[in-house]
Amino acid sequence: MDPLAPARPAARGGRPARRARARARLRDGRAHLREARPIVSVALVIFVVTIAASLAGLYAKPAIVERSLFRPYWFLRRREYATVVTSGFVHADLPHLLFNMVTFYFFAFPLERQIGPVRFAALYFLALVVSDFGTYFKHRNNPQYASLGASGAISAVLFAAVVYFPWMKLFIIPIPLPIPAPLFAVAYVAYSWYSARQARGRINHDAHLGGALFG
Repeated sequence: MDPLAPARPAARGGRPARRARARARLRDGRAHLREARPIVSVALVIFVVTIAASLAGLYAKPAIVERSLFRPYWFLRRREYATVVTSGFVHADLPHLLFNMVTFYFFAFPLERQIGPVRFAALYFLALVVSDFGTYFKHRNNPQYASLGASGAISAVLFAAVVYFPWMKLFIIPIPLPIPAPLFAVAYVAYSWYSARQARGRINHDAHLGGALFG
């Protein structure tokens, strides 16, 4: 060894230190990717598509509504399996659409921020399917019955939001006082159960009840 050769600097920390620095760089890279990756709001996509499809079916192409209807009698006979989902993106009239979308707006977006877009999508689309179980068994022998609307899935969103945000207070016109969310949930289930037994009107209260219990 040449006594005049400059001494090599001592390794700082050896292999463990190098591995730790490599892991730190990897974590920093992953964090950067997470920050740069755009987050798609599933709730926003559902909100926009539902409004667009409903308005198109109501005012431009009525065939959109006819093709999207959930008909329990024909569900298995004609294999109209997709209608358990498509029926949730069209509405019978403008008041029905407005009521559902206002409810969706106030509850869906906070819930999505709480549980994330993937879990929110799973909740919403599973609720569309599950909420029609009662409707199918009740009307499977009635070839004239058809239903539509996002009420079942929105009921699931509403009740899931009540679970995550039990301190929420709801304002319902024309009631001037705020209603605690858990109390509203109980009243909603009771009303849906009663209305389903009456079988009046085109609103699918069976889907309301099924979606609420699923949520």
